[in-house]
Amino acid sequence: MSLSRPKFSAALFDCDGVLVDSESITNAVLREMLIELGWNISQEECISIFIGKALKDQWVPIFVNTGVRIDEQWIAGFRQRRDIALREGLQAIPGALDAVKHISASYNGRVACATGADRGKVEMQLSLTKMAPFFGEHVYSGMECAQSKPAPDVYLAAAAGLGIDPSQAAVIEDTVTGVTAGVAAGATVFGYCPGGPISSTKEKLLAAGATAVFTDMAQLPGLLTQN
Repeated sequence: MSLSRPKFSAALFDCDGVLVDSESITNAVLREMLIELGWNISQEECISIFIGKALKDQWVPIFVNTGVRIDEQWIAGFRQRRDIALREGLQAIPGALDAVKHISASYNGRVACATGADRGKVEMQLSLTKMAPFFGEHVYSGMECAQSKPAPDVYLAAAAGLGIDPSQAAVIEDTVTGVTAGVAAGATVFGYCPGGPISSTKEKLLAAGATAVFTDMAQLPGLLTQN
């Protein structure tokens, strides 16, 4: 049986919310720590303010509501508690491993993971869900770029690492912040919208510039390949 042919030069995957179901775990730890600082923040508010964004860039609402200016030590403590929770409860997004396998084979390995998260987190998550071998050295962290999402830097770095023009890349994202970054890089962005309290709506993803929105990872290979 022959492989499907790629529609793009490479496929660039976000990680959290696209490959791994980590957002609810991470957000619960963050909410717990913000409550400890004196901010009685609701789950909905915590999701709205923080999901899809680098924590270091979101220090202002924390300062306004707690009087605490979070620093690297506080963020390191958050990451430590977050990683413990992720190791205990992380699951792959349903169908993500099969989709990555299929797309990696069709694209002859021209796939990358481009995340706004710190490298330690994404590498741990890819390892726990058995996806690390498909990405190899092509894992890119927005924390290591001049600007994180919604700036395009991490997607530009991923395209450069794969030796392709970013305008010829497909980006898979699940947040408005991420879609904005992919569009700014010049890529064609596909929005993943499984529904639920963590998920950005189809309307918001399309408004941010997604070319199409899909609801099931089983649909993704068909969007990125052709027979």
